[in-house]
Amino acid sequence: MPPRFGTDGIRGVANSELTPEIALALGRAAARTLSAGPFLIGRDTRISGPLLQAALSAGLSSEGREVVDLGVIPTPGVAWAARERQAPAAVISASHNPYRDNGIKLFSPEGSKLSLEAEAAVQAELEKLLEWGAGGSDPDAVGPIESDRQTLSRYAEALAGLFGGKRPAGEVVIDCANGAAFEVARQVFERLELSHRLLHASPDGRNINAGCGSTHPEALQREVLRRGATLGIAFDGDADRMLAVDEEGRLVDGDQLIALFAADMLGAKELDNETVVVTVMSNLGLHRALGGLGIKTVETPLGDRHVADALEAGSYSLGGEQSGHIIFRRHSPTGDGLLTAVKLIDLLGRAQEPLGQLAASAMVRLPQVLLNVPVPDTDRLSDADRVWRETDAVREELGSSGRVLLRSSGTESCVRVMVEATSDEKASAMAERLAAVVRDELG
Repeated sequence: MPPRFGTDGIRGVANSELTPEIALALGRAAARTLSAGPFLIGRDTRISGPLLQAALSAGLSSEGREVVDLGVIPTPGVAWAARERQAPAAVISASHNPYRDNGIKLFSPEGSKLSLEAEAAVQAELEKLLEWGAGGSDPDAVGPIESDRQTLSRYAEALAGLFGGKRPAGEVVIDCANGAAFEVARQVFERLELSHRLLHASPDGRNINAGCGSTHPEALQREVLRRGATLGIAFDGDADRMLAVDEEGRLVDGDQLIALFAADMLGAKELDNETVVVTVMSNLGLHRALGGLGIKTVETPLGDRHVADALEAGSYSLGGEQSGHIIFRRHSPTGDGLLTAVKLIDLLGRAQEPLGQLAASAMVRLPQVLLNVPVPDTDRLSDADRVWRETDAVREELGSSGRVLLRSSGTESCVRVMVEATSDEKASAMAERLAAVVRDELG
């Protein structure tokens, strides 16, 4: 079965599910279906990155396309370069996944993800190539493959240029997740002239996201406390998302950051249409905090594509996810962890207050429990009447003081059960109650 585009391009275990042969065919398919001109390619630090990049580049070159190799660069850096040059692009990364996984994500010349129609065209051509082969090619129509290591520095300069200039006191600790941010983070923070220390910035191809970064912030939390730092910043492997750690070592997630940015942008009259785009997983506390400021919310399914599409459709300027994937639409069409970090440092510098104090006043987070219930067939959830009756009963019990979300996972054979309530005990009890019904009905 040929690989198919998911919410984040094509993904799989590198050299097993996502092979060089598939990358080669995808390069040919992209060359045949996407806009003409140079094609930009970047990657993160996985050991399989150069392998897949070489194969993808070969496929593009064999169809006569000029290929520009950007080297190791964050996913949003590739999007930035695509928009700057008005050229289609690809990034080879599996974001926050372990090093064995990898993926290929394609961008339009506007720096956004491909439209569903464009993805469908690439998918159809890819399937045809994998089934029937490429056919004859013109031996004189080989496109050049060139290396470009200046784009990374220009991207760093553009990010630093968004800084207002008022710095918070103290040191910032930055966890690069041994991923794509390890070099550009150094360049950005040197330009900001801010006291900083890089953590997990020595990638070896296999240590990306391994016990570090935004999915494992514990080491960063300890380091912030040990050094008495003002702020901790955690990126994931491709640096499209960011979480923060306050001066007390407490994690500040995407919802809290969105609450901070929304209030700040509202005051500066930069919050277009006084609306923020959030997802179904956003904490009820965020909705309440924004509503208290007179800020409207637009809720989307999980996934940065849905957030980006809603931002574009409504001409809104801010949106994001609890995971720290935040989009500032005036500056970027995609989530950018480094941009979020610069924006947060700028905000802290102007406020001259500790992050912990600001985050606590921005929103009151309701206890949230998320359980993943393994099931053999997630498609059965929609017809599981007993599950939905029990879900309605829990919703009625919680009323306006909580929230329930049940959904099939798009990446695993499980049903995700999320409950928010006024206490951890109540949220846990109700989540377990629903999980038990899911197991009985679908397990």
